[in-house]
Amino acid sequence: MNRVLITGAGKGIGFATARAFAEVGWDVLSLDKEFAGEVIGERIDFDLRRIGDIPALVARLGQVDTLVNNAGVLYCDPIHAIPDEHRQEILAVNLEAPAALIAALAPGMKARRSGRIVNVSSVSAFTGHPDLWYGITKAGLLNLTKSWARALGPFGVLVNAVAPGPTKTAMYDQLPESRRDEIMRSVHSGRVCMPEEVAAAILWLGSACPEYASGTTLDVNNGSYPR
Repeated sequence: MNRVLITGAGKGIGFATARAFAEVGWDVLSLDKEFAGEVIGERIDFDLRRIGDIPALVARLGQVDTLVNNAGVLYCDPIHAIPDEHRQEILAVNLEAPAALIAALAPGMKARRSGRIVNVSSVSAFTGHPDLWYGITKAGLLNLTKSWARALGPFGVLVNAVAPGPTKTAMYDQLPESRRDEIMRSVHSGRVCMPEEVAAAILWLGSACPEYASGTTLDVNNGSYPR
């Protein structure tokens, strides 16, 4: 049975992704720092701010065939008044932890000459964004994706990303109403994306997309590029 490790699997896109993989018969490792309700597959309680503990965590997990770097943090702070603790947390969870997880899992994937990695970026990666460090880290994930795709491609390992637009999650709900209204005016359908729609894209990249698709970003944003 194939095994997938999904971060931020306690809710939102991560939970929907865990369910999608489970429904097609995968063994799911659901990682989050807190679980409010149902857990899909094996529960792994872990705070991704503990970057230094990630190699030991990965060593305990055994073989992972697909990694989904989904966990993310966003704070709606004014761009000129971002608390240092918020900046540090966003950098750690959104960028440093995915990088550490890939680095820890890469040797096993290279040795097996197979594996897939999917990084969950955001439409915010493509332009300036009101949440400064969130946008910076999501843009960084795309460069991380291309860099590892280049390094692991010769070993049969695929590394891709998805860039969701406005998705109905707790993160979206915390945005000011004015921000949500602006986003809704930018999408073609006039509605918010559902987590299951992003999960379907992640499942495809993480299990079934052609082997020649690597280093790419699949936009799931319905035209909602920020202005």
